[in-house]
Amino acid sequence: MNAMAVYPQRLWSEVKVGEVLPPIELAVEYARIILNAASTWDYFPGHHNPEYARAQGQPDIYVSTIFFHGFIDRLITDWGGPSTFIRRRRIRMVASVHPGDTMRAGGHVLRHYRDESGCGPVDLDIPIDT
Repeated sequence: MNAMAVYPQRLWSEVKVGEVLPPIELAVEYARIILNAASTWDYFPGHHNPEYARAQGQPDIYVSTIFFHGFIDRLITDWGGPSTFIRRRRIRMVASVHPGDTMRAGGHVLRHYRDESGCGPVDLDIPIDT
């Protein structure tokens, strides 16, 4: 990564309802799952212990909720720019992600508005596939 790189910041006034976010993908490697669990102090055994994960009916270890949050945040800040403030996330996990999977995400702008406090939130829909 270039320490002198300049990353563009998207302005609220530039956002349009229906706008499509550029898709991203991430190869999910065994070490990445374990390092994420260690770096976030999420030591639930299913994120690093294959025997435990299999006892739960999983084929192997699986990514944590925090991993999903980070992946979603990356998509948002790649699109919106480095100063983008993520106020709230609401996620629904419907499937596990395991080593060897590739996570893919894209999305679009659902809503662009001023709220009662005068802030300008942007609501996004971001499905993740493997």
